[in-house]
Amino acid sequence: MYLIGLPGSGLLSSVAPLALAPERKEAGLGIPEIKTAVDDLGRIVTEFRQKNDDRLRQLEKRGEDAVTKDEVEKLNKGIDDAKAELKKRLDEMEAKANRMSLTGGEGALEAKAAAAFGDLVGKGDYSPEELKEYRADLSGYIRRGEFKAATMQVASDPSGGYWVTPDATGRMVQKIYESTPMRQLATVVSIGTDALEGPIDNGEFDAAWVGEMGQRNQTDASQIGKWSIPVNELYAFPKVTQKLLEDARIDVETWIATKAAAKFSRKENAAFLTGDGVQKPKGLLTYATSLDADEKRGWGVFQHILSGKAATLDNADRILELIFELKAGYRQAAQFLAARRTLGSIRKLKDGQGNYLVDLRLRDGALVESIFGYPVNDGEDMPAIAAGTTPLAFGDFAETYTIVDRLGVSAVRDNITQPGFVKFLMRKRVGGGAINFESAKFLKIGA
Repeated sequence: MYLIGLPGSGLLSSVAPLALAPERKEAGLGIPEIKTAVDDLGRIVTEFRQKNDDRLRQLEKRGEDAVTKDEVEKLNKGIDDAKAELKKRLDEMEAKANRMSLTGGEGALEAKAAAAFGDLVGKGDYSPEELKEYRADLSGYIRRGEFKAATMQVASDPSGGYWVTPDATGRMVQKIYESTPMRQLATVVSIGTDALEGPIDNGEFDAAWVGEMGQRNQTDASQIGKWSIPVNELYAFPKVTQKLLEDARIDVETWIATKAAAKFSRKENAAFLTGDGVQKPKGLLTYATSLDADEKRGWGVFQHILSGKAATLDNADRILELIFELKAGYRQAAQFLAARRTLGSIRKLKDGQGNYLVDLRLRDGALVESIFGYPVNDGEDMPAIAAGTTPLAFGDFAETYTIVDRLGVSAVRDNITQPGFVKFLMRKRVGGGAINFESAKFLKIGA
């Protein structure tokens, strides 16, 4: 158990990210790097809050200073960068610990290297690291020791250059795409048909008082309904030449499958929030919203709270109101959902006692950012803060939204219909829709 403090948030969190065996050294698992990352994050949070306090004081006296505002924004971005670095360190430590568990510790790794390379390891000639360096430079050693640079050289193709192919790293640089983790928040159901259906019972029976001898008139019964979530199809259909598949340095088929699966994930996550329901899931943000409370709204309409100020989110009271409009039974598992930049704006807000709304804490080896104690999820498909948008959602999303899986990603490889080419048809059948309209609330920005 490690106590890792976040000085920027004034907290000391009890963290047990891994069950560490006694023989594993902290340095070997990267604990010092994690502590450094935590300290960096805490320092940036402290600087951010100090600078933001200056900005708020300037607003009260003479208006916001442009230089101070710019410094606050840079520090705000620095918090996101430091969070990412800490998450990376925690992931690296967990991965290394898992490897050590499988291999039996660092000594076992060296023993395996010795078994693989014989007498070179373990007799003082080469360590595993030196052996890797030696092998990497082997071709250069041969050229320096056995050949004459004047007669055999890479620069001249006839003199040896034809033998040397350009080196290619095994690391492929890929762009990072941000999305919304809706599958982690919603309820996911696998079905064997083309739709998921269920009953709606949100009405009330009527009742009336009557005297002993009074007439009992008929009272109204509750009306029931039915909700339905159809399954939609998502597909990709790339075509590749047979020659590329045969001669490429990388496994092109695996690359295609990986890229398609990642794109499917982003497309469906976006649809779960913004899909119009036409040949795609109906997104959480596409349902109607109203200021009316739960007992006054009809089925299919969410409640929203107005921010109170046009085109801005600068009032902590509205966020608190959003929390308490949600019934207590839903608040136990409630979370916030917002885009990264929206969270950056909320970090600047304070409550009536001068405390910042946003808190950073390490829980069970993970970094959790929360508002009024409720976790915040990064939802990059959520809208930005602008007039008329709903950039902040709060609720029990597992109760609110259901994702329906009919068929996981399937692939058909076709190298027959067009000789010389291979076509890959990849499909996924999935649907989504809201089924409970009182278990989530939205903050709507004033127009």
